[in-house]
Amino acid sequence: MSTRRDDVMAALRDWSKPGRRADLLAAAWQAGETNVSALAEAARVTRPTVYADLRSRGIDPDHRRPKGNSVITNLSPLDIEGFSGIGERLDAEYDAALRRWAAEHPTATHEEAKAEGMRLVALMDTTYRYADVRDLLVHEQVARVERDRLLHQVELRWEALSTAAAWLAAHHAYVLAVDEARIGIDMWRERAEAALKRPWYCSSPRDEAAYRKIQEAGHPALEPALADLDPTPAQTAEQLRANLDQAHERRMGLAAQTLRMATAEGIQ
Repeated sequence: MSTRRDDVMAALRDWSKPGRRADLLAAAWQAGETNVSALAEAARVTRPTVYADLRSRGIDPDHRRPKGNSVITNLSPLDIEGFSGIGERLDAEYDAALRRWAAEHPTATHEEAKAEGMRLVALMDTTYRYADVRDLLVHEQVARVERDRLLHQVELRWEALSTAAAWLAAHHAYVLAVDEARIGIDMWRERAEAALKRPWYCSSPRDEAAYRKIQEAGHPALEPALADLDPTPAQTAEQLRANLDQAHERRMGLAAQTLRMATAEGIQ
């Protein structure tokens, strides 16, 4: 089944109406295609043209981040009826919560105390799992943004070679950027795989009630960020590395020609 991203990329490859290209580029970007080289290839234009078209539509191509409601911005500490979600504090927080309840309900029956104890167990467990999953998702989102920033930095460094006065220094900066991008891809893959391995679920009405309490306290729902995870990070990382290495190999060949010409003419 074709996705919206596939559809807009296909439309971009078939653009013809004057002025339509920038709209199609913006649509492709908003659908998730933030690889400028892929956009340039699809539209049959240069990368600078892609940048100009995107900016003409109010898009900053230097700013890449997970989109919309998937971005977790509230990282404030948890305090859900005294539960922080920190593993080392679980037992102490549970005992304190149960003592508070007992002090507030001195005439409670054994059954009422048992029911409250089960509710607190669900609240404690859900808060702990929420904190763990939220942390993994945030690490993945940060690593994804950094991955894309580093890949973009490679393109900027390569483009800078065309007008660099100190060509060798600029070329070295480009080579370093390629190496950093490889590291960024690998770090993102590790974070993404870790996030995928930690499931999030509510297995009982008590768990669901606890999850509602967490959200009512101002903490974000996890489902949007979970849905935004790449389901195959290893494959995506492999493809990103392959694209990076292929472009780098071609560019090194071009750079070698420039270096030979500069050496022959005695250019420093």
